[in-house]
Amino acid sequence: MAEFTHFNRQGEAVMVDVSAKGETVREAVAEGCISMSRECFEKIKDGTMGKGDVLGVARIAGIMGAKKTSELIPLCHILNLTKVEIDFSMLQDACAVKAICTVRTVGKTGVEMEALTGVNLALLTIYDMCKAVDKSMEMGEIHLCKKSGGKSGDFVRPDTSGQA
Repeated sequence: MAEFTHFNRQGEAVMVDVSAKGETVREAVAEGCISMSRECFEKIKDGTMGKGDVLGVARIAGIMGAKKTSELIPLCHILNLTKVEIDFSMLQDACAVKAICTVRTVGKTGVEMEALTGVNLALLTIYDMCKAVDKSMEMGEIHLCKKSGGKSGDFVRPDTSGQA
């Protein structure tokens, strides 16, 4: 098992010191879904939701969320992100929207938390914009699909092909 690095010798929380690490290209992809009623799904798909372009606004919210991760997660490092991309897949049969967030940087620490934060903010924004039509929407299946770069190397989630 890996050593827990977010605690000092006294067991107190600390931000990990990455100053001795080398900079590498780091990328992470995360995804999650929001399921909803058929009516809500069709309104998103057709662009007829009363509040406007649901996926367009959710895309911007996801990007902003990834950029603000260090302000939301207490021990995350402030990172100079070089790419944040949010994509959506409309899952017709499931009446669901899948959000996929890809984040990249050149730095000393990874971007997994930024990708996961981006997905969560995108899904929360979809909920916010659609709750007048369907308050029973459900978010889930949020996970890291893959990551690359850094000392720990590459990771691809075993139950996927790593393709988000």
